Amino acid sequence: MPELPEVESARAVLERYALDRPIADVDDTDTWVCRPHSPGAIRDALVGTTLTAANRRGKSMWLDSTGPTLGIHLGMSGKIVFVDEAGLETDGGDYWQRGRARGDHRFTRFSLTFGDGTRLLLVDPRRLGRVRLDPPVERLGPDARDITPAQFRAALSRGSAPVKARLLDQEALAGVGNLLADQVLWLAKVNPSRPVDALTKAEVDRLHRALRKAVESAIADGGVHTLSVVPARREGGECPRCHTAMRRATVGGRTTWWCPREQP
Repeated sequence: MPELPEVESARAVLERYALDRPIADVDDTDTWVCRPHSPGAIRDALVGTTLTAANRRGKSMWLDSTGPTLGIHLGMSGKIVFVDEAGLETDGGDYWQRGRARGDHRFTRFSLTFGDGTRLLLVDPRRLGRVRLDPPVERLGPDARDITPAQFRAALSRGSAPVKARLLDQEALAGVGNLLADQVLWLAKVNPSRPVDALTKAEVDRLHRALRKAVESAIADGGVHTLSVVPARREGGECPRCHTAMRRATVGGRTTWWCPREQP
């Protein structure tokens, strides 16, 4: 599913293409994706306004406008697609292809049409994305890309949850998903089941450095699927550093892979 790097790529598309274009029409007829709004409510609120800024915290995005704030969540398979006047498309978000050809908009769940004829689409095959006005982003924790060492130590200092579960807690740290968490723990050589209250200061500092490295690497390379530990997350997979067979378990409710030699 989209994690912080994929959502950042979608935000960048919004920032580059969707701002400062008057909104002429809105298709908000998908009652599931646009809940709790009734059909036409988002349209009535946005037509005639202009988007002014594209923001992200963790996996959530929102667009400031000359009217209400527009929140967009990609769900598990969503991507943002901008279609220009000639029909050329630029997308950002999840890296799935699923055989989708340009111009194939059958999975579009929400769209904006701008006054110049360009369009912005939320394309989401699994229909798990979300569009809403004035989203409650204040409940999210610090963004995983920008979190300071002090904020990170505070996020890991409460309770005795497994460290992987805490990394996945969006109210503690916004943006980390399953693949990113496994990469961070592997880079830092920390076992995913270690209770957060048992971590040393050196381990917490290593985790913070690993988080910054993993996030920036995934953003630069096109998504969390490019992270170095991902190909090893399978039966028969080996640690990319020491070639020990990777081990699998469920931690924090998620399938987890780690190196038993380097992450004891």
